[in-house]
Amino acid sequence: MLNHLSIRNFALIERLDIDFNKGMSIITGETGAGKSIILGALGLVLGKRADLSSLKDKETKCVIEAHFDIKNYNLQPLFTELELDYEDITLIRREILPSGKSRAFVNDSPVNLSSLQELGTFLLDIHSQHQTHELVEEQYQIGLLDAVAQNQNLLEEYRNLWGTYKKKNSELKHLVNERSELIKEHDYNSFLLQELQVAQLEKENQEELEQDQKTLSNIENIREYLIKSNALISGDDFGILSQTKEVKMQLQKLSAMDTHYVDFAQRIESVLLEVQDLANEMEQSAENLVNDPERLNLVNQKLQHIYSLQKKHNVGTLEELLQIQSVLESKVSTADQIDDQIASLTKIVEELNEQLNGAAEKITNSRGLAAPILMDQITAILQSLGMENARFEYENVQSSSFLANGKDQIQLLFAANKGGHFGPLKKVASGGEMSRIMLAIKSILSKYSKLPTIIFDEIDTGVSGEIANKMAEIMFEMSAEMQVFVITHLPQVASRGDFHYKVAKSVQNDTTVSELKLLTQEERIVQIAEMISGQNYTESALVHAKELLRIL
Repeated sequence: MLNHLSIRNFALIERLDIDFNKGMSIITGETGAGKSIILGALGLVLGKRADLSSLKDKETKCVIEAHFDIKNYNLQPLFTELELDYEDITLIRREILPSGKSRAFVNDSPVNLSSLQELGTFLLDIHSQHQTHELVEEQYQIGLLDAVAQNQNLLEEYRNLWGTYKKKNSELKHLVNERSELIKEHDYNSFLLQELQVAQLEKENQEELEQDQKTLSNIENIREYLIKSNALISGDDFGILSQTKEVKMQLQKLSAMDTHYVDFAQRIESVLLEVQDLANEMEQSAENLVNDPERLNLVNQKLQHIYSLQKKHNVGTLEELLQIQSVLESKVSTADQIDDQIASLTKIVEELNEQLNGAAEKITNSRGLAAPILMDQITAILQSLGMENARFEYENVQSSSFLANGKDQIQLLFAANKGGHFGPLKKVASGGEMSRIMLAIKSILSKYSKLPTIIFDEIDTGVSGEIANKMAEIMFEMSAEMQVFVITHLPQVASRGDFHYKVAKSVQNDTTVSELKLLTQEERIVQIAEMISGQNYTESALVHAKELLRIL
């Protein structure tokens, strides 16, 4: 239930702090006094969109905070689902900044508007005479039947199955589509795979092959360079080897005269050994070179095959070709196995289909049992509201496919007059009839649902006399199950509340402001007297007000 409402800088309200209680609370005030502002503030708390026009002072932020006592409504699972911190007394705050940016908080933790809107549906129901359109919506009518039938467990079982069914059915459709595509591509993929497998690419090294090709293609040039280089080293008179030996002899003589030059002699000795070794290796390499046209031809063929495959698959390395081969192997293998997967998944989907049909049938049967109970209850209430000949019936057409809450396609049919034909509510019920039908339905729902708070915004417009008394009685009976707020212009309705609040507009410091005040008993008598005969109320109006309030 709504315990407290705090409003800062919203529309005509500069500052408001007010507490609320259990039972039935009445809100009255002249047209334009600000009742809609209170509803607008609560709408923001429930997650409605906001804009800068909501700010009274455009330079100061607007803050609206509502405190809800929810300890008896088992909302912990919802808070967990929405990833919110649960508190028995939950605080919801909306802030509208001068920049136009809006922020929302639940128990001081930031929350997005979609989560706030979902939470709001479990806290507060604001109903006005202009909002009866939801009554003609199929989902609302189904929800009404489910509430009376207490179908929560059946619906949870069905939705769990439905979720699994949709997932598996989607997987099956994906596999069937994949098989269709694979069948088209299977032969081509098999050809490409065989082409790669025949090449035995995993045994090849492209860099080594390219080096072999370069070597085999230049055998004679390589041999010539080796021979010439060896000649320059090993020549008898002016070869590097001969000259180095001469240097060695000179340094050996030098080191014999002066030990400081021993290091030179040793180093030239090392150079001589290295040059001799190099000359021997070059000579051996030249002798080992063999012109092998067959080997060159084989290397050229392998490289040409690799280059052709790389061009065909638009890649540049052997590793990328091997990756493509792996992908093709997977596709060909999948194509060969997919029929087994489809058969297995088809069996699962068929089993889920059977289970879903069973769950949907249970829901249909439960709704069928609840329908006459609901019809009788609505009819009884409407008869007391002056609609003696009102009659209802449900039309149920089974869908060929599974829906979010079963297979029922339901329409509530209504006949207002005796002997009249049944028709859809939106076509045959007047605005006044719709208001009374909605009140009857809200009254019934209060016995089956756990909604903490409901606000009726002038639902009694257009009625008077005994009908108004009966509507007041129905709303008062509802307040035994939930917190009820009633915005009204009728004294008969206003007198039935446990608490009475008045919205008034006044001018303060050259600024128009709205205020909400809890009336004392004396103030309440005067307020109802004014509702009976106007601001210049009579003594008889006071007496009538006391009679309505049962004050003797």
